[in-house]
Amino acid sequence: MKKILMLFCAMLVVGCTFQTKHRGYVFPADLEAQVENIKTTQVLIDTIGTPQVKTVHGDEVWIYFGADENYRGPLAPTFTDETVLLAWVKGKHVLKTQVLHDADLPDVNLADGETEIPAAIELSAIEELFNNIGRFSPAGLGQ
Repeated sequence: MKKILMLFCAMLVVGCTFQTKHRGYVFPADLEAQVENIKTTQVLIDTIGTPQVKTVHGDEVWIYFGADENYRGPLAPTFTDETVLLAWVKGKHVLKTQVLHDADLPDVNLADGETEIPAAIELSAIEELFNNIGRFSPAGLGQ
């Protein structure tokens, strides 16, 4: 009985571990002070790095994101220290920068389910298996 109790306690302790993983950019502590003097894209790249996203429509904005993802055993992960750096760029010049932290960012609720793709073809597992016959060359033939 003691062995079972010890095994249960060990599993309980292992399941309650805490782990933090950093996602995105690791920004310096004095980020606001560093970016206020940046006037060219080359200095921005040298200081922070290449952006994760560049906007396609409207003003060209370079977007940098960093956050800590916290794991606590079987519970859902939570995010802390979320920071977003926005840099408005025109050519090789940085027009304006803005730093957003946790309190500045809106809460986004994701909808359950999947988004349907118009005109998507849904195949069963058997149809997909037979659909792939002949599409791949044998290994080692160099084709």
